Amino acid sequence: MNDPLRTALAELLDGLPPTEVAAAVDRLIANYRGATPTHAPILRDRADVAAYAAYRMPATFEAVRSALEAFADTVPGWTPGSHVDVGGGTGAATWAVTTTWPGERGVTVLDWAEPALALGREIAAAHPSLRGARWQRARIGADLTLDATDLVTVSYVLNELSEADRAALVDAAAGAAQTVVIVEAGTPAGYDRVIEARDRLVRAGFRIAAPCPHSAACPIVPGTDWCHFSARVGRSSLHRQVKGGSLAYEDEKFSYVAATRLPAEPAPARVVRRPQIRKGQVLLDLCEAEEQLRRTTVTKRHGDLYKAARDADWGDAWPPYGSVS
Repeated sequence: MNDPLRTALAELLDGLPPTEVAAAVDRLIANYRGATPTHAPILRDRADVAAYAAYRMPATFEAVRSALEAFADTVPGWTPGSHVDVGGGTGAATWAVTTTWPGERGVTVLDWAEPALALGREIAAAHPSLRGARWQRARIGADLTLDATDLVTVSYVLNELSEADRAALVDAAAGAAQTVVIVEAGTPAGYDRVIEARDRLVRAGFRIAAPCPHSAACPIVPGTDWCHFSARVGRSSLHRQVKGGSLAYEDEKFSYVAATRLPAEPAPARVVRRPQIRKGQVLLDLCEAEEQLRRTTVTKRHGDLYKAARDADWGDAWPPYGSVS
């Protein structure tokens, strides 16, 4: 995780009773895993927001950063001059954007919950590029309007909305931004929401830059599987205490789509499962530009490509950018 963010979170949580934060985390887990869309902010007060920061902000940061890095590979040399984070809560996605593209830009964070915005503003004071960000209360739904911007991020928000509000949000993002990046939980339901948004963005004239190597229909047969990826999240001692775990890390599963009006160059293929390394060969499950899923075997006779395959990870472009296939 980003070191300034880790430090800011540690300072935020310093002195808070872990048992109080853990109790708030349990309530938040129940809300976030619920199937019923909410019509009120989930984060109600500072205790809730502190619990959210401990429970979700590190994982959200890593998932969004992974999605943004995959997109950044498709538009080398491009840097967003402005960013709107819709439903941004305490601002994890804004930290991910500044990590992917360092430097100052116009940043606006929109959220229903004033306590989340207040704490996000407080945490952002630790980052020079985020000190000028606007933290604005907004109802995320049918009445949402967005100013023109280079980049819109929407992370772990669609699950809180009704179908009509999800459609309105995606339409608003499509009408305002050059690029839209949406991240959801890496569950079948999260994938379904991402695909729903993906299809809507394509119909609005966007090109899919990542993770898909094409903008055609997803080749996964509905109900048989789902497209998702994994990000490794380092856990602080308080983070482990709050979440009741002992490991120094966890793996955040997420689904995402990055769609753009820019002249992006999507990967020829994407690794959609953990590579299987065997003696003298690596098995890669790929989503390919030919709109199909295929398993390929890379062996020692492939030379440098074999070395790349041994280093390949779930979610990587294949072949790696800059390599020779």
